[in-house]
Amino acid sequence: MDKGIKAIIFDLDGVICRTDRYHYLAWKALADKLGIPFDEEVNQRLRGVSRRESLEIILGARGGAYSGAEKLAMTEEKNAVYKTYLTAMTPEDLSPETLAVLRALRRRGYLLAIGSSSRNARQILERLGLGDFFDAVADGTQIARSKPDPEVFLLAASLLGVRPGEAVVVEDAASGVQAARSGGFRVIGLCSADHDPGGEVSVEGLSQLLDIFR
Repeated sequence: MDKGIKAIIFDLDGVICRTDRYHYLAWKALADKLGIPFDEEVNQRLRGVSRRESLEIILGARGGAYSGAEKLAMTEEKNAVYKTYLTAMTPEDLSPETLAVLRALRRRGYLLAIGSSSRNARQILERLGLGDFFDAVADGTQIARSKPDPEVFLLAASLLGVRPGEAVVVEDAASGVQAARSGGFRVIGLCSADHDPGGEVSVEGLSQLLDIFR
């Protein structure tokens, strides 16, 4: 990466921690209740988008059958299930590799931030023991437009006091990669065995960031 990079902005779910699995289980519980097929392929389309947009994707053509109030109740029901999983989280749910990478990047002088569409981001960070670790946290409670709009990343950069061109975003979702690019950020895609979000640079684990940010 360029020498002018001053900051690294991380997505949260699926990047810093595995709360993306909890989202899957909570959405599946709602879909099963509604009698709507839901699997990992559908779940991939929900990565990085808002709760309401995720619901619309799940409902598909059936979306017009429900009122706005009914849809709001569905998203709140899903979030209640999701939060039951979060209450069981502890700092032990943060992998030693992730913590070591974050500490190493800080020692190397990089500003670190979270850029997440989740409205539960701060609660998750507290549960993981990272409540005061990041230099800035931009989340779903502070933005009007979720990814693929770049608003959350632009807010994170502003809170850090850097320009988009001085920051790199680390994302595991195609919508997040699109958001970062449209905001003028460099972007690293975190890949899994069955998913590549299409970043400018791809890594299979956060430890590889230490080879990029020396």
